[in-house]
Amino acid sequence: MIDSGRTIRRSWTAAALVLALAAVTLTVAAPARAAVSRADLALRWAPIHYQDVDVTGSHALAGRSDYITRVDFDGDLAGRNNWDRAAAPDVSFAAHVYYSVLETASHWYLTYFFFHPRDWTDHPFFETEHENDGEGVLFVVERDGSTYGTLRAAVTVAHGDFFSYTPAGSTWTGGRETVDGTVRFQSSPHDPHQHPVTAQEAKGHGLKAHPQYDIVGDGIVYYPSTVAETPGHADDRDVRYRLVDIFAPGGLWAQRANPDLFAHLGTFAGDASGGCGTGTWACSVNSANAPWGWDDGDDLPARGEIATDPAKLSTEYFAVPGGLSRTYTYNPYASEAAALAEAARTAPPVVD
Repeated sequence: MIDSGRTIRRSWTAAALVLALAAVTLTVAAPARAAVSRADLALRWAPIHYQDVDVTGSHALAGRSDYITRVDFDGDLAGRNNWDRAAAPDVSFAAHVYYSVLETASHWYLTYFFFHPRDWTDHPFFETEHENDGEGVLFVVERDGSTYGTLRAAVTVAHGDFFSYTPAGSTWTGGRETVDGTVRFQSSPHDPHQHPVTAQEAKGHGLKAHPQYDIVGDGIVYYPSTVAETPGHADDRDVRYRLVDIFAPGGLWAQRANPDLFAHLGTFAGDASGGCGTGTWACSVNSANAPWGWDDGDDLPARGEIATDPAKLSTEYFAVPGGLSRTYTYNPYASEAAALAEAARTAPPVVD
């Protein structure tokens, strides 16, 4: 005689065991979502960048003097030959932008650095030019539990002045410094994100939030990507740039004591060779700066702190609801704090 009740109970027990094992298997097979990498975070917030281009004058190189590139675009890390080598046919103007990511428990601080071999002019009246050029932007992103956080503020570098911005709807407002405008966003044809938009002027390459600077006539629109493209011409409106980690092994920060590239900590080496200053007012030397040399001389943060201690700068520039952490969980600049402080005390004024 078949015991139907026992058979049913055994069937239910077996089914329950199968379901339990399946649940364990699913639990083991579904790992927790990994934290976003610094490289992915930098790519997410990297700006769509409008570069005005001037093609006139012998120092323009038909527009190439306004293209962004790497510091070793000519195959070496010698800062004093970049003006000269920019005119050579065998150098690369493939688009690259340097970045760094610093972290605290409350925010990410992303710095983007744009390099040009020449800061130039095309008339002789009361303007100087110089070898190498370095301008950029700091983005402050709140760690709000979402994958990439929320952009709260930006500070741009235009020569020896900083300009501060907030996106529409930001909870941050002006602090010791007045907010200079609004960070706008634009979609990219190369990824699904809305990116902040920045712009640089031709010749001197001061950087502000778009459209405080904009393309006037010829110009390049650069889009963040994982590949580096070279503009096809001086009015190319879709050029992808590749990000380069400032802290990469052998990278820009690792080269900080290289006397061929830097005249002193945070300032690129540059001279007056190759025709720099010819037909103009003058060519200044050692006049371009890496992020740890950026300075706005009439504000409180010290030279370089926009990159090396951006949490401090943020508390000076903005009123931040609820405050922010000043303790870094990732900051490679911290190992050179004493040297950076000494450079801030003794380095010549920024003249970029």
